[in-house]
Amino acid sequence: MSEKESLLKFPCQFAIKAMGKTDSEPDLVAVEIVRRHIVDIKEGAITMRSSKDGNYTAVTILIEASSRQQLDAIYQDLSAHPDILMAL
Repeated sequence: MSEKESLLKFPCQFAIKAMGKTDSEPDLVAVEIVRRHIVDIKEGAITMRSSKDGNYTAVTILIEASSRQQLDAIYQDLSAHPDILMAL
């Protein structure tokens, strides 16, 4: 799907979500990866939530996405990292 066919209108607010095992600190890994692509992550844009038993941590990072290519690059980097089990 090309950017003209995308349902998103850029720039836009977009929530990046990632999850990993708590002991591998997926929140720090995800923030580091997203910062490679987004220099300015606003205060309060990062939220974390632990699983019921505390084995997994989910992180959500609200960003200002500038293009579909930027989002694709972020998700490729997140998915390629061994400490990130899932990226949405």
